[in-house]
Amino acid sequence: MNDNRTRKLELELLLEAIAQKYGYDFRQYAPESLKRRLDYIMKKAGVAHLSELIPLALHDETFANELLMDISVTVTEMFRDPPLFAELRSKVVPLLKTYPFVKIWHAGCATGEEAYAMAILLQEEGFYDRVQIYATDINQRSLQIAQQGIYPIENIGTFTENYHAGGGTRSFSDYYHAKYGMAKLNEDLKKNIVFASHNLVTDHAFGEMHLIVCRNVLIYFNRELQVQVLRLFDESLVNRGFLCLGSKETLDFTPLADQYEAVSAPWKIYRRFAYGGER
Repeated sequence: MNDNRTRKLELELLLEAIAQKYGYDFRQYAPESLKRRLDYIMKKAGVAHLSELIPLALHDETFANELLMDISVTVTEMFRDPPLFAELRSKVVPLLKTYPFVKIWHAGCATGEEAYAMAILLQEEGFYDRVQIYATDINQRSLQIAQQGIYPIENIGTFTENYHAGGGTRSFSDYYHAKYGMAKLNEDLKKNIVFASHNLVTDHAFGEMHLIVCRNVLIYFNRELQVQVLRLFDESLVNRGFLCLGSKETLDFTPLADQYEAVSAPWKIYRRFAYGGER
């Protein structure tokens, strides 16, 4: 058996073991992304073959937790892609304000920066008190960081630039205080955010969301899984709800394309047509 076929078999066995033991299904992740992450994990574990990770994953709880976190880790920052936040502020928020209460789902929230950015935006728009934000991820380590709301002070320069470029109306320093090389976000930003574990591959829909934000998560999935997750979002949205994807993600060429209109095509903000197809 050649090396490629052997590695493919080892990969299938490893992912099957993870799915059966822990309920995390990575079998439909984009192959190149998965390869990069597993190569890193193998190097860190000091093993030469994927098959050597299987007994570690099954019998070493500490290693298994690290493995799951390393595979699912994502990268984010506050007000990432500032024009997107400018579009949300000008085109989406005025419509959300018409509801008596709004629910927002940040799916794949990673370490929470974008959920807090949304809280800042809504606070500045004067209706954060009427909003509940659900920020979810499968990475427990990331969720712990998100719940703390404490980030390295060296990141604040980028956050500040993004904030102002995205239409921020105050001094960004109003939203945190710095100590010991870290920046802690104000507690009032957390009051309407619930951080929770949720697996987009295996868990159920969140109901009655007015806005779902899931940026640069679908790019790690293959086509079939992308459609599955998009259907999950569709089931979770209210009538005329909004869906915001990453810059390299799209509803185009999916079975759901004709059920949504583009609010901002460049920044992948969509709005669901009324049930029954009314526009």
